[in-house]
Amino acid sequence: MPTDTPSEQGRQSLQLTGLRFAANLGILDHEKRAPQPIQVDAELSLGPQPLRPRDDDITHVLDYRKVRQIIIDECTAEHVNLLETLIGKLCQRLMRLHGVRGVRVKIAKLEIFEDCEVAIRMEAGRW
Repeated sequence: MPTDTPSEQGRQSLQLTGLRFAANLGILDHEKRAPQPIQVDAELSLGPQPLRPRDDDITHVLDYRKVRQIIIDECTAEHVNLLETLIGKLCQRLMRLHGVRGVRVKIAKLEIFEDCEVAIRMEAGRW
């Protein structure tokens, strides 16, 4: 198969935004008793990619269903005290996916305070 020329490639990233579910996260007593609602936004840098995949088969691209499930699984596997710990763990896991060059992840605790959300964003890898 011939190599794509630069004009036949583009820089690609995969984004999942607004993924909401409950995670065992936090240091407060009520956070330790029950899962807390969070929202995860993730962007994965895939680097240069052909403008069109070689065919229309999901096995030749990064399956976003798999990425979604990894996010949920990593965030619900066990209780984590700190948001910083959880986001680092999630970034490490996403960076291990084949073809992923970089990740940007934001996790928001939706109900920690009555008047605001708290979120942390982390970036790892190459963009």
